[in-house]
Amino acid sequence: MSDALIHTPHSWPEPRAMLRLIKPITWFPPIWAFLCGAVSSGVPLGANWGTVVLGMVLAGPVVCGMSQAANDWCDRHVDAVNEPDRPIPSGRIPGRWGLWIALAMTALSLAVGWLLGPWGFGATVVGVIAAWAYSAEPVRLKRSGWWGPGLVGLSYEGLPWFTGAAVLLGTAPRFENVVIAGLYAFGAHGIMTLNDFKALEGDRQHGVRSLPVVLGPEVAAKIACTVMGMAQALVVALLLIWGAPWHALAVAALLAAQVAAMRVLFRDPKGKAPWYNGTGVVLYVTGMMISAFAIRGLA
Repeated sequence: MSDALIHTPHSWPEPRAMLRLIKPITWFPPIWAFLCGAVSSGVPLGANWGTVVLGMVLAGPVVCGMSQAANDWCDRHVDAVNEPDRPIPSGRIPGRWGLWIALAMTALSLAVGWLLGPWGFGATVVGVIAAWAYSAEPVRLKRSGWWGPGLVGLSYEGLPWFTGAAVLLGTAPRFENVVIAGLYAFGAHGIMTLNDFKALEGDRQHGVRSLPVVLGPEVAAKIACTVMGMAQALVVALLLIWGAPWHALAVAALLAAQVAAMRVLFRDPKGKAPWYNGTGVVLYVTGMMISAFAIRGLA
């Protein structure tokens, strides 16, 4: 499909459309994960508030915003089927402006990452590569229902958490920190799978083999919930082993509430996926912060 099929009634992008392109609603997960990493480091945040704020801006508006712009540019023909009112297929961001915005934000990401020192810059490079590998040909990992959500989960939860801790510590975080960040990144695979439900029709037409497309909504929902549940169950077990029983109990209670929400999801996976993303995911990320405080308190 050629770009001529994308409507271009304007020669300049609309400011409101540019804001929608970088999707502020998607910034919260990496911002929250960076903050979790900063908390888990054990370093006083008040004495390093400038670094913390800069890292949160980098994780959310800058890198995540860049990844959204890159994804919308690479997905413009899929979006013309799924969501034709989006900024690029609707023509409110005309021509190649979507690509130019994504490239400009890539450069901005690297510049801001440089300000956070070697750990911050290195993590930014990894995040930028992951964003383009997810969306752009010839790699386009989002075509896979396994690799795509896994990469996004790592980029949204694991990498920002690791970065938040490493930037404040000035060195690699301790083993416990890396393991918990990795488990929450693994669990986020399920969140990203549920997010794919909204694009079923366009994904089918354009060869994106998401789990809802390949396995059907019912099976995909069960796999997503199993992944999320397993990750948190392991977090609970590790917190108990590491001597943080009250934190473990709190995470277990949040997991139990998610299981109740999952039962509602299973009744109508496609219809209830957006609802679950607004309820179960809040419980999931709350457990992340509780785990961060548990790690902070370890001797």
